[in-house]
Amino acid sequence: MVLQRNTTITLWGWADAKEKIAINTSWLSEELKTTADKEGNWKIETRTTNSKAPQTIEIKSTDSDILLENVLFGEVWLCSGQSNMEQRIRGYYGQPTFGAQQAIITANNENLRLFTAEMQASTEPENDLDEYRGWQSANPSSVKEFSAVAYFYGQQLQEILDVPVGMIHSSWGGSLVEAWISNEVLSSIQDVDLSEVDLNRGNRFPTVLFNAMINPLIPYTIKGALWYQGESNASKPEQYKTLFPAMVKDWRSRWDIGDFPFYFVQIAPYDYGWAEADNLIPLMREAQLKCLDLIPNSGIAITLDIGEERIIHPAKKKEVADRLLYNALNQTYGYEAVDFSGPILDSYEIMHDTIRVTFKHAEHGLYCYDELEGFEIAGADKVFYPASAFKNRKGLFVKSEKVKNPVAVRYAWRSWVKGTLFDTNLLPASSFRTDDWDDATLFRDPESSKKR
Repeated sequence: MVLQRNTTITLWGWADAKEKIAINTSWLSEELKTTADKEGNWKIETRTTNSKAPQTIEIKSTDSDILLENVLFGEVWLCSGQSNMEQRIRGYYGQPTFGAQQAIITANNENLRLFTAEMQASTEPENDLDEYRGWQSANPSSVKEFSAVAYFYGQQLQEILDVPVGMIHSSWGGSLVEAWISNEVLSSIQDVDLSEVDLNRGNRFPTVLFNAMINPLIPYTIKGALWYQGESNASKPEQYKTLFPAMVKDWRSRWDIGDFPFYFVQIAPYDYGWAEADNLIPLMREAQLKCLDLIPNSGIAITLDIGEERIIHPAKKKEVADRLLYNALNQTYGYEAVDFSGPILDSYEIMHDTIRVTFKHAEHGLYCYDELEGFEIAGADKVFYPASAFKNRKGLFVKSEKVKNPVAVRYAWRSWVKGTLFDTNLLPASSFRTDDWDDATLFRDPESSKKR
């Protein structure tokens, strides 16, 4: 396994009531001693180092002698969410992970260790995992079955930092964010009824995944967390702005190691096929973007350019991992030269028949591969028309011959879009709007409707 390096960690376990425990480690000269409580629980804190050498931990009591070998000190990251985090390197049926073959054949790294909590649910907080794939070094067999986003992130982090890396994966496809929040915290936000929970469908019920897949991990010291979830909450974007920050605060409070880094992925474009998707999905992306300001020490990976119209699991998982990694390198590990954010709406100015838009995180300007597309502009009537856009050193300019007196502009405001706006490091801009209207409409060409 990998223990977080150069910090205070917790060793814990179970024994007979009041049993005395002695712990000897290869990196400490003194023996650690503790005593189990009346329920048989014990734990003790100790410091790790920056050593790259394999370590040992020996745990002894009257009746036990447990030896843990091949323990490394390094960077430990927790990865959670729903099916886009769960997606393994080998992909889903008919839904590949790009780069899988190369990742598998080159996966031999003793300094990258992988751990998976299998899908399980409980109505009460659990102290231990019932099902898991224990720590394995990265090799073709272990990597093939591991989370693609988590692996691509960990593999690159290990090479860049040149230290051991441990990736802990705990996700469940289709899960609601409510499932990952403790009952104590969620009950302060909404009613929680666990009287008729179907644990086989634990991804759809509140608190049960926190209980079974997060609570047992909490004593294990981590560096930070990666999160890829949101599709299952997309019908209630306003609620997500409350629930998601509450979940992060809940986890941080229980780990009690400060506001550890929390980097998350904005949901990718996809044709959801339900009537309100074009209204709600852009609002969900907007809600996730706003969570940057609601969650301290956080970062977001924008995926507006890598969605797939008919598949909700984009094959470009390495690009997702790359963008999470850029956040971590810049904000956690001090690589100031690494760009971690695409353009984010800063301000706009109405200039006669044109709206000029400026962006944060576009220090070297804006870029598009071909034509800028996906822009719409509206006047006071709140009717949006397709618009043209061009860029120069002074910002982005949007206009439409149909709107002589514009007041608002939107970009990529659909469930399925293909992002065209980037910074010069090819990090995409999120969909955005300059209005806050909930009653805007789209212009429908009567002639086009007749032809259809």
